[in-house]
Amino acid sequence: MLSLETARRIAMSLPNTVEQDHFGIPSFRVNNRIFSTLWTHDNKMMVKLPLIEQSVFCTIDRSMIYPVPNKWGLQGATLFDLSKVSPEILEDALKTAHQAIIDKTKKKRH
Repeated sequence: MLSLETARRIAMSLPNTVEQDHFGIPSFRVNNRIFSTLWTHDNKMMVKLPLIEQSVFCTIDRSMIYPVPNKWGLQGATLFDLSKVSPEILEDALKTAHQAIIDKTKKKRH
């Protein structure tokens, strides 16, 4: 089981990450774009993944990793149940989401 603080620490360990409030919940951003939010009341973390990576992570175990059940889920927003997911899996997902934003920002600049 991961604590909220451990999940926060993993997200904040990524380069140039800042934490900001997002409608009353902590969000983690790089280049002013959210790549993750911490759902403190539900003990979950949303990670914004590219769709292919979302499908891969969800195959691990749908009881602990699954798309957000709305239009955001169809755009890569993926929930990780902190009571079930390992720190290694969460860290891998956060790195993937973080890098996707960096890559997208680089493409827009060129």
